[in-house]
Amino acid sequence: MVLHITPYSSACLHFLDGLSWSLVFPCYWLLDRLLASCVATSLEKRQRSQDPCSFLTLCVLIAAPLYLLLVLASLPFALLGFIIWAPLQAIRQPYLYTYCRPDKSQAEQGQAGPGGVGVGEWRPQGRSFCFSSANVCLLPDSLARFNNLSDTHRRACEVGKRIRNGASRPQIKIYIDSPTNTSISAASFSSLATGFRRTSSLDHRPDQTHTTNGPADTETEVLTECPIHPSGATNCPVHPTVGDQGSSECPLHSDGADTPADCPLHTAGANNSSDCPVHISGEAPDCPMHSTGPQIGSGHHDCPMHGEGTQPKPSSDCPLHTSGVQISISAPEPDPQEEEAETGNHRPGEQAGGDTGSMTASRESLARYHGGDGGGVISSNNTLSHVPRTSIFKRPGRKRRHGDETFDHEISAFFPANLDFLALQEVFDHGSTTRLRRQLHRYFPYVLSDVGRYGWKGCCSRFKFLNSGLMLASRYPILDARYECYPNGKGEDALAAKGALFAKVHVGTSHQEQRVVGYLTCTHLHAIEGDASVRCEQLDLLLQWGAEFRQSSSQSPEGEKVLEDLVAFDVILGDLNFDNCSSEDKLEQQHALFTQYKDPCRLGPGEDKPWALGTLLDTSGLYDDEVSSPESLQKVMENEEGRKEYLVFPPSKSQCPASSQKGRKIPLKGNGRRIDYILYSDESLQQDWKLDIEEFSFVTQLAGLTDHLSVAMRLAVSTGEEEP
Repeated sequence: MVLHITPYSSACLHFLDGLSWSLVFPCYWLLDRLLASCVATSLEKRQRSQDPCSFLTLCVLIAAPLYLLLVLASLPFALLGFIIWAPLQAIRQPYLYTYCRPDKSQAEQGQAGPGGVGVGEWRPQGRSFCFSSANVCLLPDSLARFNNLSDTHRRACEVGKRIRNGASRPQIKIYIDSPTNTSISAASFSSLATGFRRTSSLDHRPDQTHTTNGPADTETEVLTECPIHPSGATNCPVHPTVGDQGSSECPLHSDGADTPADCPLHTAGANNSSDCPVHISGEAPDCPMHSTGPQIGSGHHDCPMHGEGTQPKPSSDCPLHTSGVQISISAPEPDPQEEEAETGNHRPGEQAGGDTGSMTASRESLARYHGGDGGGVISSNNTLSHVPRTSIFKRPGRKRRHGDETFDHEISAFFPANLDFLALQEVFDHGSTTRLRRQLHRYFPYVLSDVGRYGWKGCCSRFKFLNSGLMLASRYPILDARYECYPNGKGEDALAAKGALFAKVHVGTSHQEQRVVGYLTCTHLHAIEGDASVRCEQLDLLLQWGAEFRQSSSQSPEGEKVLEDLVAFDVILGDLNFDNCSSEDKLEQQHALFTQYKDPCRLGPGEDKPWALGTLLDTSGLYDDEVSSPESLQKVMENEEGRKEYLVFPPSKSQCPASSQKGRKIPLKGNGRRIDYILYSDESLQQDWKLDIEEFSFVTQLAGLTDHLSVAMRLAVSTGEEEP
């Protein structure tokens, strides 16, 4: 169980690898730019059509010959570097494990690091874990353009920021005591909220952070809606006019009178809270406005608007609480002030231009992102705001429960709060891998990246120009990992070392000193349509390798007696490149994988649940205004006509598979091609342990950055024991 923290076992090999790459890189970069100048995205075509002087077209015509000349000039050095680089790949490690060290205060508290989870005693009642999978299409820029995407390095930074911002926001749970209502609507929720802005893209931001690249953005934004009065009121008792900001009078008792000793908003001798919409600084211990997880119900004696003596029952129009509603908020602690520490290898030339951003949530992190050769344009129509962590935020999506479904499902504009495990596919570009890993390490302490083989090593019957593209990030310690390469790739897919990454994570310790562990599998199957037999062979290997990994990782070292591990979960995440409704994918739909693992979106072979959503976007519409931001894409996906316009559906006989989906009149069945999966198995669980899905989400937060929707699942592990 040795995790590889460097690509090579010796410093000499590491030096030779860096030297060879420094010789290859100029030719590689110039060739990439040459090919990229020949393939334009739909956004670039639109910009060129709007250029009256054809300046952009002229730049391309001048740049292409220049790139070609420079490629020819750098080719001899590239060949020399390739001669050194290629043999080294035979002894290169199959993955790179990096760990972001916690600071001293967190180490003393037993925490794992920024965003990390302390591995303590396993609670008798169990624990819940959140998983997510995303195909981010971080190919070299010239290849990404065939998917109508560009600026791979900048997209990598933005992908990391958005994932980190979504996962680090407060987790909010709302329960309505009503026999007829099982969901929260945006309208009913907004009446309960304190500190709302007029956009639902709100997030938690730490007050101050420190990075090695400079100070963090500490810009704040004033709340535009008051929790006491409706929007637009001029005589609010909580928000006085600008000239009265220094007033010390209590806003809820009579003017001129002394502050009552029992005033729920101004407890005598208590400090005030800067997070509370009533207090200015400090925190009152019994302030009803900012207590964590408040129970707002009938007869609450602390309500500042109607006391127990004057109104025994809550008023229906009381702005501070509504009868029968319970709100609970949990959020990760703010990131500490620390310098980023990361072990791993960086190739020469990758540090330049690699902006790591801020440790806080970037104001552009949920914005429209349109990249071009001339520079990316990020607009701030969809931003994260600096709001107090004890405020109540709008839900990113509306949770629903369909029929007899036992769990919630939603289309969300954000990654789930408190995300524990993240599996990514198509992280092929090496420079993008470094940038993305740097961003993810600000939330996930443990990352497996640079996964796969190059050259002719092992399974590589053909030369591998790209690695597997897999990446796995975790908030829990990784105990063991293994990578396996699929040996049966065909066509252009054979140029990448596609395979499966297996990991064993430590999620707790039982009261009998037994480790509680979980197993994760991240994979990306063969992509070429019509090759069902190839994908089925890969699924067979996936099950075989998974069983072998679980068996080998559970064996104790020779001569040592170690208690058997307790398995909490076994989850497969990834892009399987087939869906459950296409007639051409019947062979994969009936594979034994679905007898050993459960698909939360599936009813049976060829039939998905009504709420299941396709995850493959039509690339021709990626830059349309209707889907350019997380929230706009969320709204489109909630509409049936929008799904028909922007999702890829199984090809029909009367349509060429290569043609665009947009504007076609052929009736479409289902909700698009769902090729991104999260599967779980309960076969290896302990006796009396049980897995229950709490929620399943289709995530639109990476709108404009990739041609896939992300998927997420929260899984509850119950042990059958009761809390002592």
